[in-house]
Amino acid sequence: MSTKLTKLLNIKHPIILAPMFLVSNTAMVKAAMKEGIAGCIPALNYRTLEELRLAIKELKEAKVEGGSFGFNLIVNKSNIKYKDQLQVLCEEGCDFIITSLGNPEETITEAHKAGIKVFCDVVDLKYARKVEALGADAVIAVNNEAGGHRGDLSPETLIKLLTAQCKIPVISAGGVGCKADVDRMLSYGAAGVSVGSPFIASKEANVTDEYKQACVDYGADDIVMTERISGTPCTVINTPYVKKIGTKTTWLEAVLNRHKKLKKWVKMIRFSIGMNATKNAATKATYKTVWVAGPSIAHTNEILPVSSIIKRLIE
Repeated sequence: MSTKLTKLLNIKHPIILAPMFLVSNTAMVKAAMKEGIAGCIPALNYRTLEELRLAIKELKEAKVEGGSFGFNLIVNKSNIKYKDQLQVLCEEGCDFIITSLGNPEETITEAHKAGIKVFCDVVDLKYARKVEALGADAVIAVNNEAGGHRGDLSPETLIKLLTAQCKIPVISAGGVGCKADVDRMLSYGAAGVSVGSPFIASKEANVTDEYKQACVDYGADDIVMTERISGTPCTVINTPYVKKIGTKTTWLEAVLNRHKKLKKWVKMIRFSIGMNATKNAATKATYKTVWVAGPSIAHTNEILPVSSIIKRLIE
């Protein structure tokens, strides 16, 4: 199938295996490229710049015709590693960068110098117009069915709004777990889809079997929004622990967030605490478990190889 996304990335199918914190890895992306789609990994999945550099080299060596790979950058001030990570990506090279949670201007400028395409996460028309004006190659339209940090608009509303008002391609993120979902997003005008949650329960994913099994056992109705991870509303599986701690910020954070000068520091602290909680949930099974996922896990019935999950999206 040929779309603006397949042409942009020289891939066979208009699908990106979405970047997921501490879930995505090179094994998943290599499997994705073999099946003719793109794969993306959060740069924050690597503790050091040298580890990031080695991952890029590994994917460059494994790249096949019809496949593509990229990395996700958190570009807000909470991520103190951002500028160094961007430099490594530009030095080593990759096919694309997806930016999230901040101003992507510097990333777009520097990546384009290195011949790297930049796609920017957006949740509304206002921000889509901003990143288009900055030179983004496409927008990732994060709708209200996405896992993790999601938007407020339905897939149909958001895709049709952005395709009508923007000249650059619109890639839909959220609500895709099977081929019928892919076809639905394309029928709304999307150039492709970014798919994450269905790949958590993959054999290649770097998470515990308990996390993978949770994606099998729980369904769309078990997904709730929480402010307790990064300070920004995020979708998680409604485990007993999530029910116990609640989904709202603490009263102290709420008070401090109303203070202009303190708000930035509160968000940085919450971001750090939330990332550690997510890391613990991904790497070890404990009672205190916070598993990030979206409603598209409704299509996850067993733990499968990445290749089998991709076949469910294209056949």
